[in-house]
Parts: sequence; C-alpha cells; structure tokens
Amino acid sequence: MSVTLYGIKNCDTMKKAMQWLKEHHIDYVFHDYKKAGIDVATLRGWLAQVSHEDLINRRGTTWRKLDPAQQENLDQERAIALMQTQPSLIKRPVLVHEQNIHLGYSADSYVAIFGE
Repeated sequence: MSVTLYGIKNCDTMKKAMQWLKEHHIDYVFHDYKKAGIDVATLRGWLAQVSHEDLINRRGTTWRKLDPAQQENLDQERAIALMQTQPSLIKRPVLVHEQNIHLGYSADSYVAIFGE
C-alpha cells in the first residue's frame, strides 16, 4: 500500500493525521512541502482530480496576506504558480493513497479511505 502525506510538519491538523496513521499502523511517506517544495508535475496530477479552488486553503494567513490582485481571477495556471512559491497555500493534509487524492483530515474520512 502506497501512502504519501503532504503538508507542513508543525500544522495541528497534520499532527492529527499523522497520529491517526500511526495508531492504525499505516506506513506512509511524509513530504513537507514547506521544506522540500512542491513540483509542477505533482500539482498538475492533483489538479487532475481536484479543482484549484478546493486545493487552495483560503482560510489561512498565507491567503489573507496575499495581495488582492493575486487572489482575484485565480485560474489553474496562476494557482499552480502561487502554490509553488507559497506552499502554505495548499490545504493540509493532502493524502495520496493508491493514486487518489484526499484533502483535509477527519477520523471518519480516514476510516472510509483505509477501511479501518
């Protein structure tokens, strides 16, 4: 079973997701996109499954600090460029399991994904 968890290590929601995976003995690879960045190919792969509207975290401080011109009329290409330069804009966590993307964390959603 291939599981990759993308996010930022010190995020509270990430900590909950990692704890859930650990408690359920699910091995995963963690990709800290704050430290390691995120490449365009990965973002395009995700955007083949979810919209850029869903992938961008509009509740976070990174979004609120953007210039209004950057926030307006955001299409997929502009979203990719923003997410590459500001990876904190990406919702957390992004879980990739069997090539499927799952955004956010809740215990119920992880039970549904992994059948635990």
